[in-house]
Amino acid sequence: MEDPLEECSRSSLSLNGIDTRDSNYIYNQNDNKSLKTTTNFTVTNTSATTTFCMLINGRRIQQRYELLIDGLVQVCRVPHARNIIEKIRFSRFLRRWEDHHINLVHNEIISKIPEGYMDRPILYSSIEDISIWSKTKMIDSDCHFYLRLVTNECVYFFQVNTIHLRDQWLYSIQWKRNKSKFERILRSANRPEILLREMTNMIDFAMTIPIENVEIHHFPLEIISEILQQQQFNLPRFVHENVIVALAPLLEKNYPSPEICDFFTRHCRDSPRSHIVIEMFTPVIQRILKHNTDFGKYPRMRIFIQEYLIALNSQNDGLRAVQDFIKRIHGPTMICPFPRVLSNFVSVCLAAIYNFFEDRKNFKYEDKETCRAYEEETECQLVCYTKMLETMSTFDDWRPHLGLLLQSIPFPDEALSHDRFIEIFKNVVKHFVEDTRCEVHQTVLGIREGKEGWFEMFCLSGIACDDDGEMFSLMLSKLISCCCRKKRFLISINKLLPALMLLALRENQSSLETLCAMLDLDAVENRDNKLQLISTLQSTSTGLKMYAKVCERQIALRELQQKGGPRKLTLPSRSTDSDLAKLLSSGSFGNLECLSLAFTNVTSACAEQLIKLPALRYLNLWSTQFGDAGLELISEHLNRLQVLNLCETPVTDKGLAYLTCMKMLRKLNLNSTHLSPLTFETLKEKLPALQECDIRYTDAW
Repeated sequence: MEDPLEECSRSSLSLNGIDTRDSNYIYNQNDNKSLKTTTNFTVTNTSATTTFCMLINGRRIQQRYELLIDGLVQVCRVPHARNIIEKIRFSRFLRRWEDHHINLVHNEIISKIPEGYMDRPILYSSIEDISIWSKTKMIDSDCHFYLRLVTNECVYFFQVNTIHLRDQWLYSIQWKRNKSKFERILRSANRPEILLREMTNMIDFAMTIPIENVEIHHFPLEIISEILQQQQFNLPRFVHENVIVALAPLLEKNYPSPEICDFFTRHCRDSPRSHIVIEMFTPVIQRILKHNTDFGKYPRMRIFIQEYLIALNSQNDGLRAVQDFIKRIHGPTMICPFPRVLSNFVSVCLAAIYNFFEDRKNFKYEDKETCRAYEEETECQLVCYTKMLETMSTFDDWRPHLGLLLQSIPFPDEALSHDRFIEIFKNVVKHFVEDTRCEVHQTVLGIREGKEGWFEMFCLSGIACDDDGEMFSLMLSKLISCCCRKKRFLISINKLLPALMLLALRENQSSLETLCAMLDLDAVENRDNKLQLISTLQSTSTGLKMYAKVCERQIALRELQQKGGPRKLTLPSRSTDSDLAKLLSSGSFGNLECLSLAFTNVTSACAEQLIKLPALRYLNLWSTQFGDAGLELISEHLNRLQVLNLCETPVTDKGLAYLTCMKMLRKLNLNSTHLSPLTFETLKEKLPALQECDIRYTDAW
């Protein structure tokens, strides 16, 4: 029998011991042993560890383990044999095993009950070797598997019941041992080359050990962050670059710590044209932009991104490089697969633009030359970030969310009056205006009532107007011709009446149309403004013609609203919007109180005819295509409506929310509509006269 203790004196790497007897066995989740000849195992040796891999159908799969902190093992402690008698005495057949619950703590292995073989802790620093131990070349009848820990005083054997558990203890102890070693060496290293070498070895070890735990990647980042913070100004440049290269594998799945962000930021500032910035930082920046959720918690991460973008902008054709970077992040498809990218980009840009104007306000210069150099440098940065917003606004899928993020005008007044900023940012607003989706081009309006938006900023007297009202006219033309030809909107822009009349005097078409719409819908606040508006229209040939048409429509409306006509009216099925318009133009309907359009083909377009009926109290739209746009319009004008039937119509919560203005509603039928419980509760709260509400076959039922 070969003495097992003879191996204690052999020098080996940390995990050189390989248990070849297990090479034909695999274990399921219940640790049941089974023979599977179609699965091959291979062993890969590295400087730090031995990794077991499986080849399944020709594909290589590496076994991964959870990090063990504590658990039950059987322990045997054997002193180093000094003669043949002690070798026989300490042989495996004469050993006694003790049950211990061991813990892997920071610097040592301890037992919960320190007695027997574990009466004193096993220091990681005292472990000379740890390996899998098996001399019999065959599995024991009782299926025991062993680890051997060689210390300077004795040899410890750990016995467990499964191969998986044995390997799990092996790699867990190996991790704790090397973690303690690297921590000790790095904190005491003074020479840069030693520091760099040990950092590289630690990162290589963390990347190769088959342990699956957040600690494996976080510990190297934490200790390196601490070292960099302590020696931030003492490390030479070649060490900076090599540390960045060494950190790259760790940062593929982890965020850089605040200290590492500071380290990277300094490198971007000191060496903006270094190849390290492009090659090493780009994947890190991409990961942050794709997955970060809150820059408020990680402000130094945002500063790192800002400095990276400035470094990218300093390359040859820098603006193009920044734009290409944004396009790569978005991806080649129509929809960006990473929903957080846009918010993170906007956060970076807004913070940078705000800081630009704050720094400029607080900057103190000694002479004009220094001031000019500072302004040229910072102006370049402002252009970079504003151009980024412009590039983001070119993507159709990003534009709605970008419009909402910028709707609150998150810029200081200094930015809104800055010529270069407004010159570029105007293109962003133009992209919003030219979008065909109402939810996008309406973002130029204020975020809430009483809050000014881009529409007011670019008005003829607005702070951002630098084009004599050209941008304002473009916005007005889009809004008034699409979704804002409504009384509520027209009343809200009474404060802009002087600017509208001035543009109308210059025969601006959108302003003339807006003034006519205000007369049509009686949206002028007082009589004096109305007379002034009419005088403005009559001052130009185009305005005079348009005002004449308004007068014709007003005469027709008065004829329609004259007392007389039926009190009840029901249109036959399959009637259309044009049929309703023809009928209402045939005589007076001033007495019409009850109108049924049930089972007809009318749509939201018929709302323009319905709002002309001042006496209407009952409206039946059962099983029509009347939708949210129609509800928005009639809610502004038919305030005396008492009964409304919307059963089986395509209305949604968005349109039903407008009904809160109709305070006289007594009966409301929402059967088989897209009504949500929250909207139903709002309607009950905001409609005090509501007595009956049919919500069957809705989500609120």
